[in-house]
Formats: sequence, C-alpha cells, structure tokens
Amino acid sequence: MPSSPSAKKRLRQSIDRRARNRVVRSTLRTQIKKVRTAIAAGDVATSETEFRTAVVKLDKAAAKNILHANSAARLKSRLSKAIKGIKANV
Repeated sequence: MPSSPSAKKRLRQSIDRRARNRVVRSTLRTQIKKVRTAIAAGDVATSETEFRTAVVKLDKAAAKNILHANSAARLKSRLSKAIKGIKANV
C-alpha cells in the first residue's frame, strides 16, 4: 500500500482511470461483436449501421490511448473488408 500522500493520490487516480477504461473497452468489444454477428448473419444494412458506430467508438478509444491507433485502424479495416465481402456475395 502507498504511504506517501502523492502515492495515495496516484493510486486513487489509477483506480478511477482503470474503471473508466474498462467501461470504454467493454462497450467497444460489444459493438464489434454486434458488427461481426450481423456480418455472420449476412445482414448488410445492419452490419453497415453497426460498423459506423463501431468506427466512432474505435476512434474515440484510440484518441484516449485506451487502444493503440494501429489496432483501431486494423480492426476498422478488417470489419470493412468483411462487410464488402458479404456485399459482393449478395
């Protein structure tokens, strides 16, 4: 346990930030799962709308350094590619 006042404050701050980051990461994962289930079902319209909201959440997470910028870009690219794949098959 921290003993100095500054270390105690750092602990409080890190606990708060961790909780906030976990919420953002959890909602992001849920949104990506929604896109992937829509892609698996072959529903183009739903997958595109869910993809748009996923892109916004990915960009925000990358801006807050919750997710690395390249990871966000990679996820967006892969989801976009999958949506284009089901569009080509329909």
